[in-house]
Amino acid sequence: VIKFTEHILFCLQVKQIMEEAVTKKFVHEDSSHIIALCTAIEACLGHLLKRRAAGFLRSDKIAALFTKVGKVYDTAGEVCRKVQEQLQQRQGSSTTSRPPQPLSAQAIKHIWVRTALFEKVLDKIVQYIVDNSSKYYEREALMHDSVFGPILAALLVGPCALEYTKLKTSDHLWTDPSANELVQRHRIHGAHRSQDTTAGRRPALGIRKRQSSGSMSEDRFAASAREYVESLHQNSRTHLLYGKNNVLVQPKKEMEVLRGYLSLHQAGDNLTLKWTPNQLINGTLGDCDLEKSIYWDYALTVPLRQIVCIHCHQRPDCGGTLVLVSQDGIQRPPLHFPPGGHLLAFLSCLETGLLPRGQLEPPLWSQKGKGKVFPKLRKRSSAARLIDQDRNGEEQTAADYVFRIVYPGYRYDAMTFFSISIPLKMLCQNMKRQIVSRAFYGWLAYCRHLSTVRTHLSALVNHNIVPPDRPCEASGGLSKEVWSKYQKDCKNYKELELLRLVYYGGVQHDIRKEVWPFLLGHYKFGMGKKDMGQVHERYQQVMREWKACEVIVKQREKEMQSAIFAKLSSGSSIDSHVLRLVHRDSTLSNEPDPGSQETPSGEDSTPTMTTLVPPAALPPEERPLVEFDSPDSGLPSSRNYSVTSAHSQILSSIDDGQSTEEEGGAGRRAGPQVCWGQCFFEQIELLDTVALNLHRIDKDVQRCDRNYYYFTTANLEKLRNIMCSYVWEHLEMGYVQGMCDLLAPLMVILDDECLAYSCFTQLMKRMSQNFPNGGAMDTHFANMRSLIQILDSELFELMQQNGDYTHFYFCYRWFLLDFKRELLYEDVFAVWEVIWVAPRISSQHFVLFLALALVTVYRDIIMDNNMDFTDIIKFFNEMAERHDVQHILKIARELVHKVQSLMDNK
Repeated sequence: VIKFTEHILFCLQVKQIMEEAVTKKFVHEDSSHIIALCTAIEACLGHLLKRRAAGFLRSDKIAALFTKVGKVYDTAGEVCRKVQEQLQQRQGSSTTSRPPQPLSAQAIKHIWVRTALFEKVLDKIVQYIVDNSSKYYEREALMHDSVFGPILAALLVGPCALEYTKLKTSDHLWTDPSANELVQRHRIHGAHRSQDTTAGRRPALGIRKRQSSGSMSEDRFAASAREYVESLHQNSRTHLLYGKNNVLVQPKKEMEVLRGYLSLHQAGDNLTLKWTPNQLINGTLGDCDLEKSIYWDYALTVPLRQIVCIHCHQRPDCGGTLVLVSQDGIQRPPLHFPPGGHLLAFLSCLETGLLPRGQLEPPLWSQKGKGKVFPKLRKRSSAARLIDQDRNGEEQTAADYVFRIVYPGYRYDAMTFFSISIPLKMLCQNMKRQIVSRAFYGWLAYCRHLSTVRTHLSALVNHNIVPPDRPCEASGGLSKEVWSKYQKDCKNYKELELLRLVYYGGVQHDIRKEVWPFLLGHYKFGMGKKDMGQVHERYQQVMREWKACEVIVKQREKEMQSAIFAKLSSGSSIDSHVLRLVHRDSTLSNEPDPGSQETPSGEDSTPTMTTLVPPAALPPEERPLVEFDSPDSGLPSSRNYSVTSAHSQILSSIDDGQSTEEEGGAGRRAGPQVCWGQCFFEQIELLDTVALNLHRIDKDVQRCDRNYYYFTTANLEKLRNIMCSYVWEHLEMGYVQGMCDLLAPLMVILDDECLAYSCFTQLMKRMSQNFPNGGAMDTHFANMRSLIQILDSELFELMQQNGDYTHFYFCYRWFLLDFKRELLYEDVFAVWEVIWVAPRISSQHFVLFLALALVTVYRDIIMDNNMDFTDIIKFFNEMAERHDVQHILKIARELVHKVQSLMDNK
């Protein structure tokens, strides 16, 4: 009983580790299945070892066994040497320069078996032990058993053929593969898949032309066979009950016999028999296209529900032959099993899979309980039986058998069926009526669905259909020659024609500096050089305004710091509000002046303050009467505050030439006489807002694309000037993280401070809605849900099942920055140009189709690895700046065309 139990546990562990290898396509070295398998192997190897054998009295019997075998078997000796090296490295006594390998307690416990397994020689060592079991084991030991021992060694061939993933670092104990590894696996396992991203995908709408029922059935069976090969004979939806290679089938009479892989799958209550030629599994077709190979026509996929009889022919000199007979009496091609009792094993698995709803008749299990045997349905002649009995000393069993597959719950009498008084003509009419009715309601459901699609998606694309493939004349995009002709005579090319060239091929890099202002709306197409107004004067005016305000902010910060240090040196108490204000101002200060901490010599200890002193720092009798939200808030009531009015107040004071540092100290003392009350607090809040935005801008500018060659110190200063100028004119929105990312590519291409400022202002007319103060982001997510649900419902279902991340929050950075963080700089230029011209050509929401294309390119990887929300974020973060942009743009244009076709399909 112990021997049988240990053998069953070992077989179970082998099955589990092979299933993990199939479903996950990799096995980690610290997987629980590895540990369980090593435990089972050690239990089998340690069963009834000879106690008197030298060395087996040690506590670690497995180590003693491997050491003893290693003395006479070189393969085991090599494993012993590597185990000793690992132990020495762990103890730190190794002379090698490599760092000690991190080994867990479980790894040390099973180090002998694990090392042999990872070196892929464990099966050979166990086979050697089985062949020489009399030297090491008692007669009743499992390894000495003539049946269990060889089976155990043979089962280890599978685990020894697997590849195992190693730990990345000492603290990296989780086993998620990197994005690069996932892409490489997809290229290896999906090499024979169709390159068409939409092929083999379940369409949400029946847009394709309908084929005949026969061709659809053949396509379905071929697709099922391909899925079977791609999934390595098992996936999460089906269970592999039986598998055997080198099963012979002759698809046609005039053909030669082919070898293939036979398997039996169970999915719910359904059993399916599959046979696939070895040429498709092994990839031995050379340069031939596996997808178009004729061998797909020979692959068999037989639902067992269609089979009523199984004919078994068995001969002593060869393996058995199986013939399946369907309900219509048609025989499937015979399956020839190799010698070795494989036919009986298949029938045993078949009978197990049929239970409990179906069964073989007569049953395969003998009534006497002696095991599974073939029932004697047809006996041989007495003369032949006597000859065989004289030759072998015992009576041979019959060679041919017939089984029926029956379902007791669905059994019926054929005579009763034919005795029903229903004329055959009426039966045909009913069938015809049902077929027409189903076709009509299917067509009606399709029309209703299409109407719903038009309602939801009609606003996402232009109704003028644009072909996804770029025409020959547009393949080169907007070239320098075409642009020169346009500049010489604007009538040579219409604006729409130029945009079409950009949509299909982008803009040649040499002319981007000239073309981008037109694409962004800074200039209008057809505008002459005389009409192109200069933006320098306006930009310089804005620069003077915010720089003057920046002077006030910095002076205010210095005076606040001087005030607090003066109070500290005099030992007097400091108002709590002043402490909070000074702390905030010192935090927001970009370049604090160390000299401001010292009191100038020859002056009073209390520094001179400007008229913009906060009320909390004044004596109680001099504080203005202003309503506050709370006694200690220090802020005016929200109904008394207006940034716009304060902004105009500051501008008016600046225009009058007051409160600027350029006029000297006297000018600062005699600053604008602002009345106490609401105007005072509005200016204070405005200065706080400006200070806060300046701090955020300075923080982001310093780290904006710091590794890109263009952004030297001088260019970073220009970037800061542009950003501060834009924020000064849009203080109600202020600076939001990410704006520098949108400005940086414009500066690289335009290399002109004033022009970049104007183009950035035009760009932000659309992009500002993506930031938190706008509402475009929620609209993007809702449109993405609608698009993917219509165009790829299978992927949408996966997203719903794996934690339901159909909110598409993983696309947030894509929409916020127009994919700038996902692509290289050269690719950003190409993508942005298409986004800018797409509203006039194909869609105002082209960013949606770019995002969907990015998901579509990697959909098979997402589906195969069953990714959840965390997995997909990790994957796209690691794939940043590694995408094939031209391929993604091509897929995006195809998706736009697909939606346009849905709208136009009447």
